Amino acid sequence: MKNSNGSQFRYGLKDGVPIGLGYLAVSFTFGIMARGAGLDTWQAVAMSFTNLTSAGQFAALGIIQAGAPFVEMAVAQLIINLRYCLMSCSLSQKLESGIPSFHRFLMAYGVTDEIFGVSVCRPGMLSPFYNYGLICVAVPGWTLGTLLGAISGDLLPARLLSALNVALYGMFLAVVIPPAKGNRILTGVILASMALSFLFTRIPALDHISSGFKIIILTIMIAGAAAILFPVKEEPVNES
Repeated sequence: MKNSNGSQFRYGLKDGVPIGLGYLAVSFTFGIMARGAGLDTWQAVAMSFTNLTSAGQFAALGIIQAGAPFVEMAVAQLIINLRYCLMSCSLSQKLESGIPSFHRFLMAYGVTDEIFGVSVCRPGMLSPFYNYGLICVAVPGWTLGTLLGAISGDLLPARLLSALNVALYGMFLAVVIPPAKGNRILTGVILASMALSFLFTRIPALDHISSGFKIIILTIMIAGAAAILFPVKEEPVNES
């Protein structure tokens, strides 16, 4: 694998370009909102560089504006970002058993919804250097977008800001649609996820659950059911 580390890194850079561009647009809005919440430019940039979580960061701004204690901030971030534990466990199954722990820790830093989606759909075993390529494009995109947004302040019109707010959802579609083409099982899982997510916002007993816990519950339910009903058959390994 050592001989292919460079090529794996380049593949990651190439596949990470759409993610980085999408992050640039979405984090631009975050930078503007961060300034409105009372953060200075470098505080907003530091938050983006160290967190890499759009849901957690946007939620943090509301907590900061409310003047809530640090304990509430910590609990909220734990709940919202708990889904990354499941994503990390899933990605660990695509790594060879001999991968050193420091590679796993470095990969964990860059686990986001989009990076996970691209990584888990990559055929065969996953190389850490492929993820490093993704991270080296995605992180600068997210951080630079925050910087530009924080500098711009409220100069942009409201309509343009609204358009930037939906850019992240466009990235989600770009991640899930290509692998779903020609795969009825994956298409069914995606549609079931959308339907159950909608129901969770309409059922009175469930609409008060935080978004982080909703994601965890739905992931366990849907992924568990799919794994039981439609297990993925392992491909035979050619020994040569």
